[in-house]
Amino acid sequence: MIDQVSVFLENKMGRLAELCRALGNAGIDMHALMVADTEEFGVVRIICDTPIAAKDLLDSEGFSASVTSVLAVEIPDRPGGLADVLEALQAQGISVEYAYCFVEPSGAAAVDIFKVDAPGADSALIAAGFRALSPAELYSPDKS
Repeated sequence: MIDQVSVFLENKMGRLAELCRALGNAGIDMHALMVADTEEFGVVRIICDTPIAAKDLLDSEGFSASVTSVLAVEIPDRPGGLADVLEALQAQGISVEYAYCFVEPSGAAAVDIFKVDAPGADSALIAAGFRALSPAELYSPDKS
């Protein structure tokens, strides 16, 4: 499992830019970003370096941030790759709350991020032949 930063954000012009600028000014590198919106608020999900430090920074800047554990899975970047993973999760009775993906800079593989309702989802995917990624494979984890 990896850490994802989630931010509740007012649906107001410039607010997403302020969030990104705050992270940028702190030298925190974002690797993936997904925005889901409603009428008045949005939820921004971010995979970034030092997620705990990013959450603390965003809280201090007036954002409402939290850290959530999500599953990161490497998938060959080809048609049907995502369907293969979803079918493997379905076969184990594992529901997906939400998902988003990005392609690695090499273009050889995609990384899919899943919020799932089962703690053993990573083991189920490994048994099905997929590779769950560690935090160190995606970003610079916080030092403990």
